Amino acid sequence: MRILILSICFLALIYYAAAYDPLDPNGNVTIKWDIMSWTPDGYVAMVAINNFQMYRHIGDPGWKLSWTWAKKEVIWTMMGAQATEQGDCSKFKDNIPHCCEKKPTVVDLLPGVPYNQQVANCCHGGLLNAWGQETDDKTGSMSQFQVSVGQAGTSNKTVKLPKNFTFLGPGPGYTCGPAKVVPPTTFLAQDRRRKTQALMTWNVTCTYSQFLARKYPSCCVSLSTFYNETITPCPTCACGCEHKNNCVKSDKKIDMVGHKKDRSPLLHCTHHMCPIRVHWHVKVNYKEYWRVKLSITNFNYHTNYTQWTLVAQHPNLNKVTQVFSFNYKPLVPFGSINDTGMFYGTKFYNDLLMEAGPYGSVQSEVLMQKDENTFTFKQGWAFPRKVYFNGDECKLPPPESYPYLPNSGVNLSVSVLAMVSSFILIVFSFGVFSD
Repeated sequence: MRILILSICFLALIYYAAAYDPLDPNGNVTIKWDIMSWTPDGYVAMVAINNFQMYRHIGDPGWKLSWTWAKKEVIWTMMGAQATEQGDCSKFKDNIPHCCEKKPTVVDLLPGVPYNQQVANCCHGGLLNAWGQETDDKTGSMSQFQVSVGQAGTSNKTVKLPKNFTFLGPGPGYTCGPAKVVPPTTFLAQDRRRKTQALMTWNVTCTYSQFLARKYPSCCVSLSTFYNETITPCPTCACGCEHKNNCVKSDKKIDMVGHKKDRSPLLHCTHHMCPIRVHWHVKVNYKEYWRVKLSITNFNYHTNYTQWTLVAQHPNLNKVTQVFSFNYKPLVPFGSINDTGMFYGTKFYNDLLMEAGPYGSVQSEVLMQKDENTFTFKQGWAFPRKVYFNGDECKLPPPESYPYLPNSGVNLSVSVLAMVSSFILIVFSFGVFSD
């Protein structure tokens, strides 16, 4: 009995450790139900899905939300979303409900639906931006729909909260807690002189675990430097080699293997077998600054990555001077420790990472100011501690394989001016000796 209890506790610790993200400790997806009015047999509610994750967005084909009704509720009508199945509504004769399923599944509507089917912040095909990518209004990280529920309670005391919430975003990985009644949401009128409130509100919180989402990582990291010709590749089979027999060795063979509408992964054949590779190259060293080049390559022929994010952890990200062609936002999950930053694309320029092929890559450069007390190229200091792509941690090479600093005794902290001066001195000396 004691062994069984310890085993359960151990598995629980593994689960919660996997679900907790130290770089985004408060990140979650919150589903809020606001009952706005009562009806003869139920209520009308506004449901809002908020993505509070700093760097994990909800991509194509969008979110799916399901739950189990506590009683025999039905959905009379919906606006801004729809149930994927109507279910058996044969007992209704005149007025047929939108959905009679005991466990309905709801999806967002696509853009362009008629206005009489829309509500505010709906109809984006289920796409939700990461919280860290958003502007002040945060509307891109929110999705809303209205639902009219019948055969339900008609007061705060008789309404039974739905159970067993499931959230797909778009794949597995999210675990939702039970619905909890919270203080009613308040709404401010447009003239900002009057407040109203919902009749009843409950929240559901869903957290993400990469451990539950997939067996292997979905990305890997390779490394290189200007001071060593060695390129450290991604680890072999970093993302598993289960698809190695179905990969494509040439772009020209893509049409012979699979159609682009198929959402199953179709990868370019590599030793790492990852859909995404991030390359970190230490490019230039100046007297007071140093420069890193970041490249992201897509090896998946079936996926375009929209609104992608790249998160890196490195001690010198506390002094980022300039980022070229990417957007950048520092993440400070531990208050005073500023060693983590999020990179993401510029809208209409490189926020879309195309599928594998000639355009399946984006890149940028980062200029950082040196801290004389900590800066060094020794022992792999110039390389990131962690790298995340679209919220999933990438597989890094083992530290012993990092490009090493040559033992040449050459001082690498040389400014461009000093290099030019040395070149002039050499030319001058050669001219003197040639005479």
